[in-house]
Formats: sequence, C-alpha cells, structure tokens
Amino acid sequence: MILNMFEKLTIPNTLAAGPGPGNTDPRVLEQFSKAGLADHMHPDVLRGMKECKFMLREVWGTRNTYTFGVAGTGWSGLDAMISAVQPGDKVLAFVNGTFSGIDALSLRMKAATDEELAANSLDPDAASVKVVNVPHGQSVSADIIDQHMNEYKPKWAFMAHYETGSGRVNDIKSFSKACVRNSAMGLVDAVSSLGVGDFRIDDYPGVVAWASCPQKGISCLPLTYAPVSFADKYIEVLKARGARTFVHNPIFEARHWGIIDGKDVDKGVYHRTHSAYAVAAFHESLRLTLQEGISNRAAKYMKFEKVLSAAFRAMGCDVTSDMTSLVVLNLPENLAGREMEFVQHCRSENFGIWPTLSEPVQVRVGILNLLSDESIAEIINKFGTALKELGGNFDDNLVSLEMNKMSEQIAAE
Repeated sequence: MILNMFEKLTIPNTLAAGPGPGNTDPRVLEQFSKAGLADHMHPDVLRGMKECKFMLREVWGTRNTYTFGVAGTGWSGLDAMISAVQPGDKVLAFVNGTFSGIDALSLRMKAATDEELAANSLDPDAASVKVVNVPHGQSVSADIIDQHMNEYKPKWAFMAHYETGSGRVNDIKSFSKACVRNSAMGLVDAVSSLGVGDFRIDDYPGVVAWASCPQKGISCLPLTYAPVSFADKYIEVLKARGARTFVHNPIFEARHWGIIDGKDVDKGVYHRTHSAYAVAAFHESLRLTLQEGISNRAAKYMKFEKVLSAAFRAMGCDVTSDMTSLVVLNLPENLAGREMEFVQHCRSENFGIWPTLSEPVQVRVGILNLLSDESIAEIINKFGTALKELGGNFDDNLVSLEMNKMSEQIAAE
C-alpha cells in the first residue's frame, strides 16, 4: 500500500526566534483545540466574530467601522487593502526591504493597464506607478517622503510601517502628513507593527487603509485572520469605482462581520466559510492583547530588544536594525559571509532564526511573544553557543556585563 511509504508527520517544538510567525500563546492554542465543530453560521461563532471586530478597534486604536479580519495570512489582508487600486491609478510606493518590495509588485499588478499586464504579467512595468527604492538597512525618512510626494502627487501612496526584511521602522507620521498635504490616500502595511508598537491609527488621518497579520504581534495561529481597518473615505472610493475581486473585496468581507452600509448590524451576510476554531483562537489572542495592554506590551518589546542587541554587540556583531521585535545584524568580521551557514546551523539545533531574504545577507533574530528574561537568556545562550561552534570568539563575562548595564539603564529611565 502507498500509505506504508509515508510515516506519521511529527514536527518538533522549536524556539521560533525569527521575524514571524511568532510563538502562539498556549491559551490561544487551547481555545483553538477546544472549540466545538460548529456550523460557521452558529450563533456562538457569529458572536465571537462580532466581539473580535470590537476588540480589533481597540487594538488598532480607531473608530473606523470597517475594521475586521480577513481570513488568511497577512498577504490576504494586504490584498484586500490594495483592492481599491484600479488600472492607470497614480501610485507612489516606498520600498526598503523584501516585503515592501512585494507590496509594490502587487500595486504594480493592480495599477497596470491590460496592455502592461499582458507585456509582463508577473512583473508589469506600470507607467502610473512610481517605486522609490530606499537602500537596504535604511528607513524611509521624512525627507524622502516629502520629496517624492510633492513631485509625484499620487492618488495612492504606500509604505510599510515596520519593514521586516531589513528590520527598519519607517516614518509613519511624516507619511500621513504628506498624504494630507498632497490629497493622497495612504495605504500602510502594518504586518509587523500591530501588537508590537504603541500607536493608534486614528492619529494618522492621511492613511485611509491599514493591513496586518495574525501571526506576529497578535501572536495567533498563522491561518486565522489578518486584521484590517478602512476609513470611510476609502470605502466610498471603493463603492464608487468597485474592485476586480470578490473574495478580498473589503465591502463584501465586512458584511460577514456584521458591517453593512457603514453600520454595525445584528446579523452579517454570508461571504465565506469561517472556521469555529479560527474564530475561537483569534478571539482569545485579542483578549490577551487587550488584557496586557498595547502600551505595556510595546514597552516590553523595547526593553528586551535593547538587552538582546547589547548582548549581540558584545559578541562582536554589528546591529543595523531599529525595530523592537526583531534584531538584524552582521556577524563578527571573522565570520563575515557565513551568515546563511550560521542560520542553517542554528536551525539544525531547533533554534529558528532567519537570514534576510535580499542582499546583503544578514541574520535576523526575533522575539515575538518571547517577552521574558528567561526567553531572552535562552536566545542569547543558543546564539552564543552557535557562534563559538563556527569559530566566533567573545568574552561571556563581557556579554553579561553589557546585558546588565543595559537592564540597569532601562530601569533607571
């Protein structure tokens, strides 16, 4: 029998210390596993969805009625967000890493004319889209934003908030202001910032649409719901011009969450089959986020990133990132060029760190839902052990000294 050729799949538990997916809280997994096999229109499933959208508004920091979850990963949420872009629309996209680069490709595909898409369907050269490429390891700054926004005057402007490909935080405040000044509608990839940074999207009126994911700052199962939020201005544009999608059309998606004609209603309209397991897990992850508090969680990320970076520097690494949930670094000089080998060596020990996915190759170490002294100590120990096994040389006492010094400095602030 062919079945005899395949053994039962057993996936070991690893220390997921990469850019994401993050470590799902055991209480979220428990809710997932304990959920009953319910019809997706069961009253308790619908109640869970209703409460999720209310909690999401608190997590996002918004009064946007069109705030809900798109079934799938962050790419599903991002696809819904850019669904309002039509062929020929003037679009300005700021790119400073792998993922904002893929977002820009998606925008070029949406804005491409039939002729442009036919010429190169997988990588269209859309004349109406201007992509501003910021060098790897640099943030999108106010000067860069203002220069290109003032010159191009786009209908849509795009930027990632936190770019996980390079570990950089981009200037969302200046981006919003530039959108307002130039009457542009801002679109923001918040996949890596929601649930990590301390911000409220209503403080950025130039941004009309936001998209995130479940498996990073929200710390839920990867295949649940991608949080999105749309201002009324965006929805009005979508209503007036439509979108060439049914599955990820925000208006249709919102109806299933009980959001119709800009209002919350008691009963939603069917759009897709929702999983009771996914609803239960997503609901619990949002409860835990609000229970801990966005500001408290953000402060923990800031603290532990500083401690982790201090330890890596003491080991001779060069830290080039400024995100709080992710450290991007170059290995010590004697190990330069061996970053991929180092990552694979760590993975062989069930220590799940990542390389960057674009040149130059660097090492990425994340702390998603690893916000404890014990977890940070484990990451540092595993990293240091792997470094020495490949020929690195550093003083363990100096690492401890720098960590303690940083911890004392943070406590004094």
